[in-house]
Amino acid sequence: MSNMTMRRALALVLGVSCIGFASSAGAQTSQDMKQQIDALQKQIETLRADLNHISAQQNAQPPVAAAAPAANHDFLERKSGDGLTLLTRGGEITLYGNADLSIDETTKGLSNMVATHGAADGSRPAGNMGYLPAVSSNNSYIGLRGFQSLGDFPAKFVYQFETQIDVSATSGTGDTNSNQSNAVKGGLTSRNTFIGLANEHYGAFKIGKTDAPYKTSTASMNPFTGMLGDYAVVMGNTGGDNRVEFGTRMDHAIWYESPNMSGFTVNALVSPGQNRADDNSNIASGESDCTGGNIPGSGGTPVACNDGSFGTAYSASLNYRKGPLLVTAAYELHKNVNRTSDLAAFDPNDVANETAAKIGIQYAFATGTTVSAIYENLKRKVPDSLMFQNERQRSGTWLAVTQTLGAKDNISFGWAHGGNTPGDPGQHNTDGGANTPNGVNMYALAWKHQVDKQFSIYADYALTLNGADAHYDLGAGGRGVTTDCHDGSNPDVGFDPNGGAPHCWAGGRLQGISLGMRYTF
Repeated sequence: MSNMTMRRALALVLGVSCIGFASSAGAQTSQDMKQQIDALQKQIETLRADLNHISAQQNAQPPVAAAAPAANHDFLERKSGDGLTLLTRGGEITLYGNADLSIDETTKGLSNMVATHGAADGSRPAGNMGYLPAVSSNNSYIGLRGFQSLGDFPAKFVYQFETQIDVSATSGTGDTNSNQSNAVKGGLTSRNTFIGLANEHYGAFKIGKTDAPYKTSTASMNPFTGMLGDYAVVMGNTGGDNRVEFGTRMDHAIWYESPNMSGFTVNALVSPGQNRADDNSNIASGESDCTGGNIPGSGGTPVACNDGSFGTAYSASLNYRKGPLLVTAAYELHKNVNRTSDLAAFDPNDVANETAAKIGIQYAFATGTTVSAIYENLKRKVPDSLMFQNERQRSGTWLAVTQTLGAKDNISFGWAHGGNTPGDPGQHNTDGGANTPNGVNMYALAWKHQVDKQFSIYADYALTLNGADAHYDLGAGGRGVTTDCHDGSNPDVGFDPNGGAPHCWAGGRLQGISLGMRYTF
């Protein structure tokens, strides 16, 4: 009750009292009137005290806030903050991307090699096997992602459309003297692209194509992403080629991403094989390449999907993050992987399951030092009679250390090791067989300078030391230009005296330097 209300109530009481007093004054004695006046004054004092008490209580309470107006904005109005996010009616859409280009100087380390074994006994690699400059459009991409509310439905509709950007090269199908592909990586939505439903309490179900959980589980432990020393040269790479079998993107996939549960997250994916052939030698329905990469006959193999094509794939990871600590475990299974091109004669037993399992740990110390370590185990389950050519089964390790130098600089060191395999199918200059020296060590060193929040520059050096029968490359796993084991010979023997390619030379000492710039938004 306000002060004005109190005054009005008091005046009303006084007025009524005076009227009553005047109407009875003529019939009462002076003594009676005095008693009535005294009683009326006491009533007025009591009423005034009650009104003052009520007023004090109301003044002590906070004022009632006015109801906030309903949120309102224009369609496609820019959202405040970093980046380019536009508001929609019930959702938002964000444009994002990464532009990464570098100037490289790399060598295959084969200039002085003379074959003493294998089909090329006494020959030398054809072409320039020394240092070669290149401009590389590395892990560059652009995309749109967003969400839309669905009214009373207990989940949001989420979506993402992402494509590779070939900044320094013309987009097209992949076609070299060793690998052919019908996929246009610079085509619309060539990278992680999906639609799905997401709920903050229950997680998200998505469908489309994406980096598998096995790959993403340790992505933060790779400070050389897209650089010459990317750990994908060894980690997840079963044969040492440009393809990274267990560090890849899965097409036609369905997956689940859990919410954060007291630091724990779970990701699980399945990619149906979609292959009508019992041995997965067909191109999967709806795809342009064999599952696992390349077209039938790529690299001089028989014209079928028999160089790593697989059926249904399963991938999962369990992650725990708390403060500076990250611990992760991941597993992936490729069903019935067809590698019959590794043998001179077809053998249906060379269609077998391949698996990968790894554990990783990362800790960021208060000194600005971040240490990451991974142990990985790869297996191919062929019968004992085929172990002599099994180069897909081995262990691998990764160690990386990053040290911050002030607010804008850091240096990183990385070491990857791949152990020997039970066997080897042989290369152009090797005989292959059981217990061959095909292990590898890769070393990488990089400096990065963050100019501002989006733009950075970097310099790095990497060295791949192959065993005598190993053919690991330099740059696999996201670079536009890779340096691998193949020489400069051409596929056709007719016009090129060094024809009959591809010629992969094992035992190379690959190394290179790179200067690059990166802009993210």
